[in-house]
Amino acid sequence: MKVLLTGANGYIGKRLLSSLTQNGHQVYAVVRDKNRLSINTSMKCLVTVYQADFLKRETLSELPEDFDVAYFLIHSLSTSKGDFEEMEQQTAENFKEYIDRSSAKQIIYLGGISNDSDLSKHLTSRKSVEDVLQQSKVPTTVIRAAIVIGSGGASFEIIRDLVEKLPVMIAPKWLNTKCQPIGIRNVIEYLTLAALNEKTYHKTFDIGGPDILTYKQMLLEFAKVRGIKRFIFTVPVFSPRISSYWLYFVTSTSYHLAVNLVDSMKNEVIVKNDLHEIIKIKLFTYKEAVQLAFKRIEQNMVVSSWVDSDHFIHPESSLNDYIEVPQNGTFEDVKKVAFEASKFDQVKRNIWSIGGNKGWYYGNFLWKIRGHMDKLVGGVGLRRGRRSPTDIHAGDSLDFWRVLLADEVNVRLLLYAEMKLPGDAWLEFKIIPIAGGLEGFCMVQTATFRPKGLAGRLYWYSVLPFHGFIFKNMAKQIVLSQ
Repeated sequence: MKVLLTGANGYIGKRLLSSLTQNGHQVYAVVRDKNRLSINTSMKCLVTVYQADFLKRETLSELPEDFDVAYFLIHSLSTSKGDFEEMEQQTAENFKEYIDRSSAKQIIYLGGISNDSDLSKHLTSRKSVEDVLQQSKVPTTVIRAAIVIGSGGASFEIIRDLVEKLPVMIAPKWLNTKCQPIGIRNVIEYLTLAALNEKTYHKTFDIGGPDILTYKQMLLEFAKVRGIKRFIFTVPVFSPRISSYWLYFVTSTSYHLAVNLVDSMKNEVIVKNDLHEIIKIKLFTYKEAVQLAFKRIEQNMVVSSWVDSDHFIHPESSLNDYIEVPQNGTFEDVKKVAFEASKFDQVKRNIWSIGGNKGWYYGNFLWKIRGHMDKLVGGVGLRRGRRSPTDIHAGDSLDFWRVLLADEVNVRLLLYAEMKLPGDAWLEFKIIPIAGGLEGFCMVQTATFRPKGLAGRLYWYSVLPFHGFIFKNMAKQIVLSQ
């Protein structure tokens, strides 16, 4: 079977890509930036990657038109640029026009359960996308999911942050809203098994797990799985704005995503027209889904993370636009540390492990303060962490950085700052040989800043004293740490 997979570098998309190739399907993976999708060696023979933006019709001309099933997994929920409802509507219109020219036999769309009459902006937009796709001449299967629970998922990580950081919660009243969470494995199974299943054509289904819980019950059950006790009190005085700030400052979510999540949490998301009646699979309970998620985390096998698929700080740009670090009109801080050839592998591992739980090798409390300062001005902060403690690819998020290049062969790691700054910042680590490598190697750490106006220059000079000892000692510890 030939499959067109849009949103292939998203949280769901990456996992569905793996499932489809494991089943031997040929996949045309469509992404806005090819540099942000890494394909495993075992999958390369079955995957062809295309770069296109469904908001821009002119970018669709090179896409294939010979395939059997098309998955629509595109959304603009976390965008801070423009009206996400209008963007999603236009994206769906362009997708429909393109699919109508193709040989597709089925469209499969993953949306959100929208059975209430008074829907949030997010769920209203998802419903509008359904309506557009169902106007296609190609049979459309709509699958509406409740909250998805899985390692690296936005809902999972938000719940985790709340439970692990707050022993006592004074929470908004929407914690009493009911929902029907579903494990990520079940979502991928449904999406995979619905392909070319004629019983699903021209129909809309809901999917959810076996448990109907309030958000409060989900938090308390999560705490039980983690072996900790938590106390939650709900109050009616939290406005949506206060609730959004509450989520934003306590969890790793962005403010724009927090606003849309809070707005949606007023709606009950309970399964009505259940896909399980047609596709029989083993459904995981909420507790089982949480336990499975932590097993993946403990085994360092998190396939995808919502922050890696979150919009790049300049969503209209490609990673390629930043991969060449500018040489002119910039400030640089370069640190070099020589080491013996016998330490090469260890130093390389240290570079590849930077950030997340490992930290930044020196002055971690200062990095945390910088992260809190970034949050206060609307930035991403440090809470995003990293998907894997050792594995890293271009496009991954790493605390408040984005990975532009992760070249293991030439040992070069290039990061771009997604924190709020009056300019652009890069942080690069590489290992170069000394006298052909016979006498040893040198770890070169380069911080580059391109200021924007006077504010940028003042910023650089204000942080220069901190760079003097933080970057110097960080470079040393990368080389010395075992």
